[in-house]
Amino acid sequence: MKYLIMLLGKQSDYDAMSGSPAPGEPAWTEKDIQAMYGHMQAINDNLAESGELVDAQGLTEPSQAKLVTAAKDGTPVVSDGPYGEAKEVLCGYWVVDVENIERATEIAARAYACPMPEGAPNYPVVVRPIGEIGGDEM
Repeated sequence: MKYLIMLLGKQSDYDAMSGSPAPGEPAWTEKDIQAMYGHMQAINDNLAESGELVDAQGLTEPSQAKLVTAAKDGTPVVSDGPYGEAKEVLCGYWVVDVENIERATEIAARAYACPMPEGAPNYPVVVRPIGEIGGDEM
């Protein structure tokens, strides 16, 4: 069964990693960033070796996102926002093909244990089954 394992964050987290933390949040050092990347790469490597990895990506900061709607005539309307700063957004993900939800949550727990500077926010990791068209999961 395939699962989407989603990592959450805020624009302020990306800012902190770039050296501009929000009040009350720590700035990330190069050592902190390397530890995070090393942790995530180890998860990627293990999933690839076990044959469970379908895809994994980190996403650019929310300020680079575009919101798309459509005009009455169907033409796209693209804007920069407003993009919800106060709420968490998707900042990275894994698509895994694993035996069961227990295995998916093991992977999510490992992702949650990512090293970060003391005082940095640590958001829950979201696990959702990926439904298959025509299958029982949809």
